[in-house]
Amino acid sequence: MSSDDDIDADTETDPLLPDVLDADLYNEHLNQNAENGVESEETMPLWQAIKAYPMAIFWCLAVSMCVVMEGYDTVLVGNFFAYPTFARKYGTYFPGVGYQLTAAWQAGLGNASGIGAFFGVLANGYLVNLFGHKPVLIGSLFVLSCFIFMTFFAPNIIVLCVGELLCGPAMGVFASTAPAYASEVLPLSLRVYLTTYTNMCFIIGQLIAAGILFGLVNLTTEWSYRIPFALQWVWPAFLIPLLFFAPESPWHLVRKGRLEEAEKSLLRLQSKSAGIDVKQTLATIIHTNKLEQELAIGTSYWDCFKGFERRRTAIACFAFAGQVLSGINFAYNSTYFFQQIGLSTSETYKLNIGGTAIALLGTLLSWFLLLPYFGRRTIYLWGMAALCVILLLIGVLNIRSTSNGIATTQALLTLLWTFVYQLTVGQLGWALPAEIGSTRLRQKTVCVSRNTYYIVSVMAGALEPYFMNPTQLNLKGYTALVWSATSLLTLVWAYFSLPETKGRRYEEIDILFANGVPARKFESFKVDAYSAEQLEDLEVRPLVKRTLES
Repeated sequence: MSSDDDIDADTETDPLLPDVLDADLYNEHLNQNAENGVESEETMPLWQAIKAYPMAIFWCLAVSMCVVMEGYDTVLVGNFFAYPTFARKYGTYFPGVGYQLTAAWQAGLGNASGIGAFFGVLANGYLVNLFGHKPVLIGSLFVLSCFIFMTFFAPNIIVLCVGELLCGPAMGVFASTAPAYASEVLPLSLRVYLTTYTNMCFIIGQLIAAGILFGLVNLTTEWSYRIPFALQWVWPAFLIPLLFFAPESPWHLVRKGRLEEAEKSLLRLQSKSAGIDVKQTLATIIHTNKLEQELAIGTSYWDCFKGFERRRTAIACFAFAGQVLSGINFAYNSTYFFQQIGLSTSETYKLNIGGTAIALLGTLLSWFLLLPYFGRRTIYLWGMAALCVILLLIGVLNIRSTSNGIATTQALLTLLWTFVYQLTVGQLGWALPAEIGSTRLRQKTVCVSRNTYYIVSVMAGALEPYFMNPTQLNLKGYTALVWSATSLLTLVWAYFSLPETKGRRYEEIDILFANGVPARKFESFKVDAYSAEQLEDLEVRPLVKRTLES
């Protein structure tokens, strides 16, 4: 193949090519294989899919483990603000208050990694397209290992902030690669579980950080904050050698025209005893890629904002940004809030561990109680509505915050917020961007949406210290009212714009967006990507119809 945008059947390397080199015969052969592959995937129960794709699950788990590092780092820095030894080392003494990082440095240090991650995500969209997921992940782990030295040995807050900034790009690569990789190597029935597993890895990292911080909070030397930084070297030490053996995404290989390698990758991902025809699976990938080519879907960042792809990109961006707009900077891992409402340092970090454990429980319960039975849209809407109400209650209760009982109630409500968040919005914020974008733009759609998250997160992270800091606005619990308003606005957006993608194959989602189907009709709209007669009834534009009739 000479170009990534001109991939058709290669007469020398295509493993699906029939003996007679005829274009019509090839298309008929390809479509029949693809349709058979789709039928096999759609009728595969969850447990059968688990047995049929054990290695795909294993490699998704391995790739997602990189996200543990971002979750760990996010909690680490934010919770150091209430850490006595850290405040003495990098903060300023305020009479009557004690050692505090100024609001400006809280904002700068708390957002440094996110700013760096923005550029890492942006670069990742190009790098994955050029080299594939595996080389980019391994390279990012090496780079991160080097810059951890700056945070570990930082003599002042400036060096620490620069170190966090330079660690950020690798974190951005991990966060944008894991859900995209999972969506490309797994069958339909497993897709949502392993894309949301990225979120679980984020929580695992947070839980590890919370436990380490609690264990070291009473240590009065500089090692109380240096040890947590040093532990970041553990993950690259075992992930780098492991990921050397990971298979590349077959979708990436098909987009590059490397069809024989794509077939070998599929063989590594599927169980031989499952009896799956790998050529049928490969045919579905090639068929979807051909469809998207005919829809004029390119592979550049600019293509994310052209035609109906613009709508898909906007949905992915809002779904990710909704995690921040729902109030995560205030209510999640809220040790600084606990401290400001009068809880002791010990109580603060105990609640922090409890909150992170509750987050993990929420993620697990979502897998078993919500995701198998309810659609993505339904879960997101009800979850956002519940988060809005909880934040409103916290804000209203602040009228009586001088009461110890009220302060404790506010703290418990933040834990309830954490549980509901991870049960709903926290999960789907990762899964939806990986499903919404077209397959040719999947990595870039995830990158754009993740960068939207970082932009909104940086803005929220810059404002939150000014809301909470006792030397600034000192709003304490009233801050919850601000985030209650933003979560309400996100709920309104989701009601009118968020489509239902549960149970939809990628080519079906392509046709639904190409046909301009309203978000609230996605679930009931019937489409068959292999039926020319049914496409006539849908009045799909001629370009789409010609593709599917070929």
